[in-house]
Formats: sequence, structure tokens, C-alpha cells
Amino acid sequence: MLRQAVRAALFILMTACCALPAAAQPARHVAIQLVAESTSPAPGREVALAFAATPQPGWHGYWKNPGDAGVETRVDWTLPAGVTAAPLDYPVPQRLVIAGLMNHVYEKPWALLTRLTIPAGLAGGTRLPVTAKIDYLVCTAEICVPETQTLSIVLTVGDGAIAPATRARFDAWRSALPRPLDAAATWSRAGDRFRLSVPYPREAALGEAWFYPAAAGATDYPAAQTVTRDGDRVVVETKAAATPATGTIAGVLATGEGRGLSITAQPGEVAMPRSGADWQAALVAFAGAVLGGLLLNVMPCVFPILSLKALGLARSGESERHARAEALAYTAGVVAVCVALGALLLGLRAAGSSAGWAFQLQDPRVIGVLLLVTVAIALNLAGLFELPTPAFAGRSGATGAFMTGALAAFVATPCTGPFMAGAMGAALVLPPVAAILVFAGLGLGIALPFLAIGFVPALRRRLPRPGAWMGRVRRILSVPMFLTALALAWVLGRQAGVNGMTLGLAAALLLALALWIAGRRQLAGLARGGWIAAAGALLATAAVATIRPAAKQELALAGAEPFSEARLAALRTQGRPVFAYFTADWCLTCKVNEKTAIETATTAQAFRRNKVAVLVGDWTDGDPVLGRFIERHNRAGVPLYLFYAPRAPAPRVMPQVLTTGMLAALK
Repeated sequence: MLRQAVRAALFILMTACCALPAAAQPARHVAIQLVAESTSPAPGREVALAFAATPQPGWHGYWKNPGDAGVETRVDWTLPAGVTAAPLDYPVPQRLVIAGLMNHVYEKPWALLTRLTIPAGLAGGTRLPVTAKIDYLVCTAEICVPETQTLSIVLTVGDGAIAPATRARFDAWRSALPRPLDAAATWSRAGDRFRLSVPYPREAALGEAWFYPAAAGATDYPAAQTVTRDGDRVVVETKAAATPATGTIAGVLATGEGRGLSITAQPGEVAMPRSGADWQAALVAFAGAVLGGLLLNVMPCVFPILSLKALGLARSGESERHARAEALAYTAGVVAVCVALGALLLGLRAAGSSAGWAFQLQDPRVIGVLLLVTVAIALNLAGLFELPTPAFAGRSGATGAFMTGALAAFVATPCTGPFMAGAMGAALVLPPVAAILVFAGLGLGIALPFLAIGFVPALRRRLPRPGAWMGRVRRILSVPMFLTALALAWVLGRQAGVNGMTLGLAAALLLALALWIAGRRQLAGLARGGWIAAAGALLATAAVATIRPAAKQELALAGAEPFSEARLAALRTQGRPVFAYFTADWCLTCKVNEKTAIETATTAQAFRRNKVAVLVGDWTDGDPVLGRFIERHNRAGVPLYLFYAPRAPAPRVMPQVLTTGMLAALK
């Protein structure tokens, strides 16, 4: 009853103040501008109008349902004969709790949209004067002030042309409106609990969700809301309103980042999700991480290390106990690095960063260090030198096995593949303990082959007997490591330009010379070879530490545009299908998909034929805006492929391995 009394008092105060002469009105705390999308609307068509509101700092306006306190905005129109105005469309609101009362507000600039219908048969050049008297309430945390403005605009019947700058403004305002959900939601009341079930694709991103009912009688506004994903639906549970509603309930389900869905819910049964959903999701993500990590072992940067370590175990001829100890130490090294990177990632995100998996590869200096490491490993495998580091890959002992596992995990971070990206994305929305479990699962997947060799004697017996051939195999294994170094040099060039790549290659050459001199001294039985190698590594690392990112390069796919949410909204408003993909120069899977499926003549012809717009999000430098968008689609990093069909409420998240046939079918 207190809330209704507060709202009634505000309404009476607002009505009384709005009746005062204009000279008695207080200074306006929200500036409102009446804007027409086209000043020359065509006869028989609609033209969009916007009330663009800009509040002073500390002031806010109200949504259609203002909450526990506030008043809905009212507009009185003075229109030419035959012209009609549609109801106002409100953007997704925010929540503001003051003295225990929940307010549905706008604290930043916002726009209320409407449409005027122009009668058919009007002659070109006909003037259409439009006047709107708008009454609204603005407040701070301490005071509220009713304000009124009378705004006018003159339209002239014409061809309906829209200036590009004006279209962009309206596209941005429309992007803030809730999207209509074409499927009916369901609500129920059990005791004092209100439950709402909203159809929502399981692959669609969901940020900080909140249900805003369009009228009283559904929820107790300030009560906490529990939002749970359950397959292809979202379930909202909260305290019910004291005076229950009946029949259809309308409202907006905010989905985070100022986005939302306009929903209509019918009364019915709402089954609650099963308990323990977070841990069920964690177990699924853990399984995906294990499978993804297992597949990383076939990558050219990991396979030589795994192979050499396995052959080293076979060559050592140690006991069963020793083999198991080495397998466990290798696993511990892999898991430790994956968990450490995961914990660092979670810490950065908790501090407000939009970092994703392999976040460290967004820095070209890290790529430079990886280039040096892979060159050193390749030269070691080629037989140029023998040092405890990084030659520990072929040595026995728990310490060597642990260091080998840590190295394998570190050089595997540029790679992603099936199962892995979804698992990493899930880890970012799980509780911290469950997320760390997922990162440990990735490490377990990478370590699984060597773990199996260490614990299954039958597998070790299948390894070839030691012999001179092992030296030849070791040199053959240097080839994929050299290829990995070549790929890293290319990534460095993409990130830091030709100058950065040249500096990285020069540092690699310096390191190679130092290792060559150290290797020659080893062969001659001379001392201090290790000091020479260490000095070369230190100088080479200092050189790559000076590398800085270069400007982004042109997009390779003809007709593609850089991704922005404003451009995406504009294309969707035009009714065009949109293929948006998010990539990074350090993402191997991204580059394979681009060369084999996306940047092909077949795909380009199909996109032109079906009028598919292409937006490219380049996340090479860790753009935080892209990072937040990627996160909203339950991904921790790239690749991410989205297809927006015309009029579809949410995008379709496409597989991480693409084919030209899959892309050609998009329309």
C-alpha cells in the first residue's frame, strides 16, 4: 500500500506542477529533442519520430512501468487531419533501488520512439505541422521534479528520403529497444513465488538477466530474481506481487549490455530446472575440455614434444614405477600451466577485463617469446646442441617430465578446436571452483596420451625398440617445430607489421647463433657453452620485448566490413542476413577456416547471390568491446561464427569447423 501511495502522491504532484504557467516551471533537468527520421515522409507510409532525452548528471527518467515510485511519461499530440501516432516504444530500462524502492529508470541518454502514419493521397509539398506536449518525471536519489516540454516539428510530404547520419542515429536508438520474442512465455504462481519460463536458445548468449513486468501484479519489484538456464529456456523465479495478476503478463527480459526481449507470458505450469545445474554444466564442460585438450596433441607444436618424450621413456628402459612417476610428473606440469593460465584469466576478468582464453597471445611480445622457444626446440631436435633446457623433452626423470609437460601446455595455447572453445566459454560463466575444474580438464586432455603410455605397459611395449633410427626420427620431428616457428613469425608480422616480424626473426637468428656456438663447444668438450646460450637467449628476449603492435590490416574477404554492434543493428534493420565471424591472427583454427571455407570464391559468390552481409571482428589485439560481445555468446575466445537470419530473434552459433557448403547455404 505504501508504494501505491507514493506513486499516487507523485502523480498528483506532477499533474499540479504541469498545470502551472511556463514561467513558473523549474529549470529542466532532462533536455528532450523531437527528431524525425525523415522530414519528407511519403504519403501512405509511416515515419519514425524520436524523443531524444539527455539527463543532467545524477538525474534519471522512468520506463513505461516506473516501478515502486515514478510516473509513466505522457504525450499529448496535436496532429494534422488524418495523421495518427503509435504508442511510445521504450528502450530496455535499468534498475535503481532507493530507500528500498525499486525504480525502472534511464540514467544515461535514451530515446522514446514512435511512428506517425501519413495519409495516402497527399500531394507532394504538403506541410504537416506536428506538436507534442510531453510530461515526465525526473529524479535524483533525493528529489523528484515533474517537467513538461512542448516540442514541434514540421514535416513536408515527399519521397521519404532519410539522411545517412539520421538513419545511423535511429538505428542506434532501435538497437536499444527490446526485441520481440516470437514464442509465448509461460508464468505461474506458487504461494508467494512468481515463476516465468521464457523460450531462449541454449546457444544464445545471456548476460545479467532481469525481468521487468510491464504492469503491477506480477513480481515484487525489489525482490531478488533467480535466473536459471535450462536447455532451450530461461526460468526466472522471484517473490510474487502482493496483489496477484491474472491472465496475460507482458514485460521485458533484459539479457545484459542494454539488450532485452519483449515477451508475452500466458498462465500455465512452469517446471523448475533440476538442482545442481552449475555442476552438471561443469561436468559437460570438463568433458569437452578433456576432448579438446586431447585433440591438441596432434598440433605441430605439441606432437613433436609428446613423441620425443614417449620415445625417451621407451629408450630409458626404466621400471614400471619409474614410467608411472614420469607420466604423473608430465601430467602435473601440463595441468599446472593450464590451471595457472585459467586462474590468471579469471582474475583479470574479475578485475573488469574482457580477456579470453589465450589472452596472452594478444601481445606480440608473447608471440615473439614463443617464436624463440619453438626455434630453440626445433634446433635442439635437429641436433644443433644438447642442453638440459629445452633438451629435457627427451630426458628421463620427474623434473624433466614436469618441465616438458609445462612446455607442451604453454606452446599449445595458440590452438583451439572442436569441443575446446565451448568448454572454455562455459568456464567463464561457471563458479570459480567449477571453472578451475574445466581448465584442469584441458590440461588432463593434453597429458592423456603420455599418461596412458606411462600407466599401460601394453602401450609401452608397442613403442619401437631403441636404436639409431631414433636420431633420424628426432630430426624429422624438428620439421613441424620449424613450421610452427614459421607460423608464429607470420602471426608476429600480422600483429606488429613487417618491422616487428623482422625484429623477431633477427632475435631468433641471434638465439640460433648462440646455440650453435654452444653446441660446437659441447662437441669439442669445452666448457661455458651454457653461458653463451643463456646470454644469447637473454639478448634475444630483450629484443622481442621492444616489439609493439602495428595498425590493423585490411580485411581479406571482398565486401566484408569491420564488426561493430551499431553496424550489425543497421544491417538487421534493413532485413539483411548477416554472417559475423570473430578471429585473431594467433588462432590457428580461425586461419584454417578462413582459407578453406570463408575466403573462397564459392562462398563469396553465394554471399553475393543471397545478399549476405559479412562482418569481421578482429580480436588479435584483445579489443575489450569485442571481448564483451564474444563473452555474451558463451565463448571464452575465438573462433566464433554467428549467422543472423532476417527477423530471427537471436543468432545461430555455427560450428567451429566450417565448410564452403555450410556457408553457401546461408540466406
